[in-house]
Amino acid sequence: MIHIHEKTLQDLEFPTVLQQISELCITPLGNQSALKISPLKTKEDLQFALHLTNEYVSSFYNDNRIPNHGFDTISKEIQLLNIENTFLEVHGLKKIVAMSLTVNSIVTFLKKFEEYYPNLNAFAAHIEVTKVVIEKVDAIVDRFGDIKDNASDTLYELRKSLNKVKGKINQSFASALNTYHNLEYLDDIRESVVENRRVLAVKAMYRRKVKGAIMGGSKTGSIVYIEPETTLQYTRELNNLEYEEKEEVVRILKEVTDFMRPFLPLLKDYQSFLIDIDVISAKAKYAKSMNAILPEISEDKSMYLRDAYHPLLYLNNLEKKEKTFPQTLSLKEDSRIIVISGPNAGGKSITLKTVGLLQVMLQSGMLIPVHERSTVCLFDRILSDIGDNQSIENHLSTYSYRLKQMNYFLRKCNKNTLFLIDEFGTGSDPELGGALAETFLEEFYHREAFGIITTHYSNLKILATELPYMINANMLFNERSLEPMFKLVVGQAGSSFTFEVAQKNGIPYSLINRAKKKIERSKIRFDATIAKLQKERSRLEKTGQSLKLNEKKKSEEADKLEEINAKVQKKLESYQELYDSNQRLIYLGQKVNDIAEKYFENHKKRELMAELFKLVQIENSKRKKVSAKQKRAQKAKEQQVKQEAEKKVNVIRQKKKAAKQKEKEKPEPPKPILKVGDRVRMHDGRAIGSIDSIEKNKANVNYGMFTTNVSLDLLELVEAKK
Repeated sequence: MIHIHEKTLQDLEFPTVLQQISELCITPLGNQSALKISPLKTKEDLQFALHLTNEYVSSFYNDNRIPNHGFDTISKEIQLLNIENTFLEVHGLKKIVAMSLTVNSIVTFLKKFEEYYPNLNAFAAHIEVTKVVIEKVDAIVDRFGDIKDNASDTLYELRKSLNKVKGKINQSFASALNTYHNLEYLDDIRESVVENRRVLAVKAMYRRKVKGAIMGGSKTGSIVYIEPETTLQYTRELNNLEYEEKEEVVRILKEVTDFMRPFLPLLKDYQSFLIDIDVISAKAKYAKSMNAILPEISEDKSMYLRDAYHPLLYLNNLEKKEKTFPQTLSLKEDSRIIVISGPNAGGKSITLKTVGLLQVMLQSGMLIPVHERSTVCLFDRILSDIGDNQSIENHLSTYSYRLKQMNYFLRKCNKNTLFLIDEFGTGSDPELGGALAETFLEEFYHREAFGIITTHYSNLKILATELPYMINANMLFNERSLEPMFKLVVGQAGSSFTFEVAQKNGIPYSLINRAKKKIERSKIRFDATIAKLQKERSRLEKTGQSLKLNEKKKSEEADKLEEINAKVQKKLESYQELYDSNQRLIYLGQKVNDIAEKYFENHKKRELMAELFKLVQIENSKRKKVSAKQKRAQKAKEQQVKQEAEKKVNVIRQKKKAAKQKEKEKPEPPKPILKVGDRVRMHDGRAIGSIDSIEKNKANVNYGMFTTNVSLDLLELVEAKK
């Protein structure tokens, strides 16, 4: 049985989440119901609720959108149906019909698309689809919300009589109006309406001459309003008929209401179903707003939250267009408790609350904003101690309150519990409070409970390194600017950077040094070592990110090269085909040339024709039969490859031509003046010799084993005589 204390829900700001979800409901009853959402008691109910929300989210992304579920509340109508001899007004009947139509459309739709929405269909399966109520109301009420004339024979006759009497009233009134108008007894306005009756506007001086009932007069007293005597008798008849009509309408409404009474349980089901659908829809909209998903739920006690966002912080930052930093952490059998340390304002409490709030949301049937590779598990109890909690009313100090909480934890904590404690051990003497906190933590550890705590106490950090199933973690800080990086790193305790932060905030260095002397040397060294390790971790983190970036770039470049290589390979294949085709044509040309030469020598036509025919047959045997369309496509391809090759050849030719032109235009370097003793070699030679003598533009070059006479223009200087 799952039980999560109300105080835990308050600590984790769960009511704020419910408020945001309730605002996404489209009905007042749905809004009220959303505010009452609480963690579900059994795992079966929870899994079913999660699948309902997940299926509703999927409807936002496929073509089979679930029909609209909006409805007008029928709570008042349900109350009236419970009371004998009451009847529903037409407006109430119309609301019931509208609700019946809405429920019928949703239930029918879910049945039709059971493959897409199996759990929602199972959720709606108990609702009976019936048109009896709709047909009964439609038989007596028209689309304008009036009772139809043919709702009963009596009503039909009454309305027929009413119309006749109204006709007689209008006729008799018109007759009186004409008579008294001709006698000039009437005022310029001639007629008016008093108490919903037509009356003659008679001049005051002639009031005794007009027969009828005086209904009033004008403010000035110049006009008297009189209902003609001939009209009066018909008006009385009309009043009687209207009363009878009203009685008949009430009788018909009572009959319909009595017909509906047996359907009372169904109507209650209808309203409850639509309220539930409204809440499920609101949960789904909330999930969509933060890209929340249903992660895998593991049977064993292991949780892995990857890229987990705090929902309230994420939505708030989204509104402000600011970045939210996600956290990644895991709790499992071999790392049940995480001790998060590090300076204030680094995000320790937010990380703690993120885990707690996501767990509570999940166990209330909501999807959570984590990476799809995340895994979650369920806890029977979630205990929390977050915030100051100083109570003036109960005369409790922070420490007294925290001790009460610890006492509650000790009573409830077991292997199916997740505990969350912020600033563990604070509120008392650091030494004594730390020792007591360490004892509590050991107790929770031995009970195999799962938990996350935040602390500044060194003894708790040391305890986490000593116990095998407890691990340290810290929030990364930039070692230079001492700004938080809002990234949780598991496996190492964090320094509080107490003196560093003090120095950054302008506290004089001399005061910081005095403070350092006042505390144990070993404690400073311990904190300094942690700070150093944390800085190193921060640097490694940056290096890792840089390496990942480089790896990504290299991977992209490799993909590009592969793509280029594929293109080059394709082109090479095309050029190879072109080359082979050209080689074949050259070979054919040579063959034809040989036959022509043979004919030139022997002039034997028959032999020539036989040779040519044989050549053509050999070539045709290599050809495959293709359609005209394929032939055109092949030719077009060959033409394209040819054009591409020609373009590239032209470009290369142009470049070579330009290079040659440049070479020509280059001024030749001045030729060195060769002297006796210089070491030289010929332009196209490798052997090096020395000049023995120069005569008439020629030099005697000694190569050691032989001597030769060479023109000076053919020699180039290797090394001048020193």
